[in-house]
Amino acid sequence: MENVKIYFKVSMILLMLLLSSTMLFAQQFEEVKEAFSLSYELEKEGEYSKASETMKTVYDENSYEINLRLGWLAYLSGLFTESIAYYQKAISLKPISIEARFGIAYPASSLGNWEQVINQYNKILEIDPENTYANYRLGNIYYGREDFQKAEKYFEKVVNLYPFDYDAVIMLAWTKLKLEKLREAKVLFQKTLLISPEDESAQEGLELIK
Repeated sequence: MENVKIYFKVSMILLMLLLSSTMLFAQQFEEVKEAFSLSYELEKEGEYSKASETMKTVYDENSYEINLRLGWLAYLSGLFTESIAYYQKAISLKPISIEARFGIAYPASSLGNWEQVINQYNKILEIDPENTYANYRLGNIYYGREDFQKAEKYFEKVVNLYPFDYDAVIMLAWTKLKLEKLREAKVLFQKTLLISPEDESAQEGLELIK
């Protein structure tokens, strides 16, 4: 009988602790939700610093979502180094997160750290080789560097996936032209005109091939 009483007391204590923990979690969740909600409103008003401060009142270093949100708000505030730190924390919490890697590319590019940007896009392609945005962005970077062979590889991937996408087709057309692959360039410029019949860039490209 004494053991039953002890068991009952222990069970009641555990139940009270569980209820207390559940209530605390619910309260914390409401606070976090309110912080997110207010931060969205402040962001719409262009009050990025205030939105960031709102999120910091509920900061939890182990929260992927909060670090991701703070990374974005710090970027909008022009605090690029701080933004990178939050995104890196988010990546450490969820290493195969593609959105956090895309996020870190914004402040990194603003700082002119293109190697970090390239590294993040390559990491994304390790996770998702068919990711069209990462392929397209890498193509643009290498095109800007006049490394047309590398640019061609990335643009071709996008065009193979989206054969009638204007941005990818026109960039691949110009890349082919730069590589002096004139027949392929002509076909791509003509395809561009099917997408955008009055496109000046495609018309210019065709004039150069004549």
